[in-house]
Amino acid sequence: MSNEAAAGNTTSTLGNLALGLTLLAFGIGSTGVIDHVGASDAAGLATWVGGVALFVVGLLALRAGNTGEGTASVALGAFWFTWGTGVGGSGSAEAVGLFLLLWALLALTLTLASGGSGLFGQGVYGLLFVALLLLGIGALADNSGLAKAGGWIAAAAGLAAWYGATAAVAGWPLALSRSGRGAAAAG
Repeated sequence: MSNEAAAGNTTSTLGNLALGLTLLAFGIGSTGVIDHVGASDAAGLATWVGGVALFVVGLLALRAGNTGEGTASVALGAFWFTWGTGVGGSGSAEAVGLFLLLWALLALTLTLASGGSGLFGQGVYGLLFVALLLLGIGALADNSGLAKAGGWIAAAAGLAAWYGATAAVAGWPLALSRSGRGAAAAG
């Protein structure tokens, strides 16, 4: 995902918004910071916004010829739909941990593939990778501290993705230019 694509492409903006809101809900739920709210409480949002909406956005991006954004959105949509409809609310800790670790590989692939797109795109996917890695290891090791850390990182990734979408719509800066001043998002 390039800075230009994130700033000016409608599918990228919608994808960032869907990913951001889903990651925020999932991440905050994983931290345990709000009493009686867990990650599984984000299953509905994960299914419909993170899953279906991201998948459709990805299909639209692929149709428009944007294979990078399309692939990322379709794959992340599949992840969120699967998590929201089955894995998030049920299954053993080991199954959840394995699921999260396998999908961390997707996030790693997206991070590496977005290397030429600048720090924004790579940062969102990199934070997602670290979050899924910590959450997966935390589930496998029954370590709530790792799970909480993963939740906070997922929330940070969600804020970054949300900011990307909002910046594109509002014309806010997405990246620092060489002169040190923010480059406004085109929209």
